[in-house]
Amino acid sequence: MIQSVVYRDSKFVADCPPPESLATLRLDPAAMLWVDLTAPSEEEIRLVMQELFAVHPLTIEDCLHDSPLPKYEEYENYVYIVAHAVDYTRTEKFTTTELDLILGRTFLLTFHRQPLKAVQTARERLLRSPGTVVRGPDRFAHTLLDLIVENFKPALAELRTEIEEIEDAVLARSKEPLAQRIVAVREDITTLRQIIRPQRELTVALASGRTTFFRPKLLPYLRDLSDDLVRIEEQVKSWSEQLIFIFKLFLNRSTHETNEGVRVLTGLTAITIPLMIIGSWFSMNFRHSPLLASRPAYWVALSIMAISTVVLFFYLRRRKWL
Repeated sequence: MIQSVVYRDSKFVADCPPPESLATLRLDPAAMLWVDLTAPSEEEIRLVMQELFAVHPLTIEDCLHDSPLPKYEEYENYVYIVAHAVDYTRTEKFTTTELDLILGRTFLLTFHRQPLKAVQTARERLLRSPGTVVRGPDRFAHTLLDLIVENFKPALAELRTEIEEIEDAVLARSKEPLAQRIVAVREDITTLRQIIRPQRELTVALASGRTTFFRPKLLPYLRDLSDDLVRIEEQVKSWSEQLIFIFKLFLNRSTHETNEGVRVLTGLTAITIPLMIIGSWFSMNFRHSPLLASRPAYWVALSIMAISTVVLFFYLRRRKWL
């Protein structure tokens, strides 16, 4: 699907003009285009990327194959940027969608296989305020990158809620299998850090001014994006340390519960000591033992076993060993 926004002399002109008119607009030096390709067909790729914008075949190939890491490559007429939008749900965990940006002097071409919230939000903002003056396609590119970073916040909020629920469950001594849940969240945090760090390096490279396709006045805004990603990375790092503390607390709780069980079993064993000693003595059945034929000895032994057991039971209860 092809969607486009046209500006002329920095002012809004049209939304989604016919694809056949893009060639004429492309030759207009006063026109500025943002063309978005969402899951395009081969015909749309040929029309827009090859015929209209004369994109290098290597760039087209990179667009058609997902890149695991963000990057940017500068060509003669444009700079090619790969960014990743992130989403998070408790069932599907972290998912990323690649956004390819081809930024020229008078145009921005975006390519993605799935609908992106950042792209849709940017279009809605432009169409809501058609009177806004936009002086360069680099402003479009910055807006998209800014929205991608902004959309990290819902994912971070979900992850923070997950960690807080695990912490509450550990403190409340919940019986649910928390070890597997802690390990799963730990893996999510590792995944998020692997997503954020390359994105931060990308914004640092763009903010350095090494590419001339971003005007100098936009460099402070790109540095601000880099600072936001640094703050997110530090926050995720602190969550990783918090999760380690929670896991240690969970292990200590499990060890304490195990010790409690061992202590109870030890106390029960101690209660039976008088029974075992006296019972073992009378069960030896020596033929010449004078106590075996004595009825009073039987009741005396039984009384001693009962009294010693009761006394030992209350003693252990008083010491809180039972």
